[in-house]
Amino acid sequence: MNYKSVTGKNWLFKQYDEKYAKKIYETFHFNEILSKIISIRKIELDQIENFINPTIKKNIPNPNSIKDMGIATNTTISHIQKRNIIGIFGDYDVDGATSAAILAKYFKQIKQPFEFLIPDRIKDGYGPNEKGFDFLINKGSELIITVDCGISSNMAILHARNKSIETIVIDHHQGNVKLPEATAIVNPNRINDESKLSYLCAAGVCFMFLVSLSNKLRNLNWFKLNNVNEPDILDFLDLVSLGTICDVVPIVGLNRAIIKQGLKVFGRRKNIGLKTLFDNSKINSQPNAYHLGYIIGPKINAGGRVGKSTFGTEILISENQERVDYLAKKLNDFNEYRKKIEVELFRNIENETKDSKDPILFLQGKDFHEGIIGIAASRIKDKYNKPCVIISVNGNIGKGSARSVFGFDIGTIIISAVQNEILINGGGHKMAGGFSINIDNIEAFKEFLINKYNSLVIDKDSCKTLYLDSIILPTALNVEFYNNINVLSPFGTGNPEPKFLIEDLKLANSNVVGNRHIKAIFYNKSNDVVKAIAFNSIGTVLESYLVKNNKSSMNIAGTLTSNNYNGKNNIEFVINDISVNNI
Repeated sequence: MNYKSVTGKNWLFKQYDEKYAKKIYETFHFNEILSKIISIRKIELDQIENFINPTIKKNIPNPNSIKDMGIATNTTISHIQKRNIIGIFGDYDVDGATSAAILAKYFKQIKQPFEFLIPDRIKDGYGPNEKGFDFLINKGSELIITVDCGISSNMAILHARNKSIETIVIDHHQGNVKLPEATAIVNPNRINDESKLSYLCAAGVCFMFLVSLSNKLRNLNWFKLNNVNEPDILDFLDLVSLGTICDVVPIVGLNRAIIKQGLKVFGRRKNIGLKTLFDNSKINSQPNAYHLGYIIGPKINAGGRVGKSTFGTEILISENQERVDYLAKKLNDFNEYRKKIEVELFRNIENETKDSKDPILFLQGKDFHEGIIGIAASRIKDKYNKPCVIISVNGNIGKGSARSVFGFDIGTIIISAVQNEILINGGGHKMAGGFSINIDNIEAFKEFLINKYNSLVIDKDSCKTLYLDSIILPTALNVEFYNNINVLSPFGTGNPEPKFLIEDLKLANSNVVGNRHIKAIFYNKSNDVVKAIAFNSIGTVLESYLVKNNKSSMNIAGTLTSNNYNGKNNIEFVINDISVNNI
């Protein structure tokens, strides 16, 4: 059947091996659709059990497979043995906040003196700087560990070295060819690293660092000699999984185990700050990836975006309930303010992009809030399936955020632009990056990006394709089927959430919720009911088909979600796209 998408996407069913799907069905007694999806993902038969039930023990490699891990471990231990103050310098996003909190909580447990600093996004910019290092040095730090930043901070690290301060960089961003002169650089994305752990976020690398550190301290008999209880590293998996989910890294290998096991740690609610954020957000059920990525993560992020950058880390490490309550309220307030200005910015810039024929959407403005442009770029990218760059201009300098599509490595290209002296500084991942630029170079940077894009062999049509796993019936929207499919979670990059198609539905009614979303109820010829929701669909083409009482026969494509209401799980269909049968 040829589905005519109202959004202009091509709907294609993913190819699978029917014989292999049958073998999976016979071996594991999964339902046919789950077996089909596993076949689509090409998971080897002997790896299926580990994929579904990944453990840290089965998936964690030797931490020392990461280059410089041994040097970083030994250097840190030498300072721990002397009880020197260790400075922690983190980034202001969730990955940075959780990374800093992981080290801080570990040091707290082993009674190791430390100081931490999270820079202000507006005043200080991204990454280590001399002012920030001097703050930590003046607090007595004799070793500074940077987390989720530092791979490109050559000048700041040289500044520390000139003051006889050792530095360790724990990062995962792509860096320049010339690395900083740090004591150790632990980054699985550095060119000469062979660990095959490039998919880890900074929190994941910090976790590996603590595994190495604890192993070495245990071998030295340090815990017994110093009458210190050895921390259970697995207790930090709530923070590690939070950073992993919110940094949108590939959900493969060790990351699957981190999230799967981390959600169990979340369920125990031992972290006072996280428990308070959950309670204030009215999350009463077992936490899941959605709760972390879309409810808790944005609140922690909000401090770095529009408020006080240190609050995100502080709430994760504080053990004072009164202080935690204050921080939780402030972070919630920051997040509500963030939402408000995000809507305003998105509304303003959307009009400038909707008719653009450029392969890369490129926007700049003097009134663009630096803390919001990354979110706006992500939304614009998702809506138009094009890389998006947004620059906030202040005087002669612009601060930019970029979001990309599959096949266009924006982080590497930003680094290349730095090396070509088009940008002042910058870096990032394959799908996201940030930079600083002299306003005189903005047009040159735009041309540089477009030339790079046009020179690459990218399947530009793939961005306009919605890949589907299977057709399902309305009767599949039940808890049993949802739970069966959900064994493949956590979902994300590298393990996308299964997408389904339900055919021949009529719209019964719909209503707008939360000013941005549309809830709808459909029925088919057998009067089977489908409860559905289309997130962020107000102002999109989907609205015109869902808000009106459309009598046309429709097909809906999307995913499944579970809502707990009054103690009962309700399965809803999340609409990604619609096709109308009689257009």
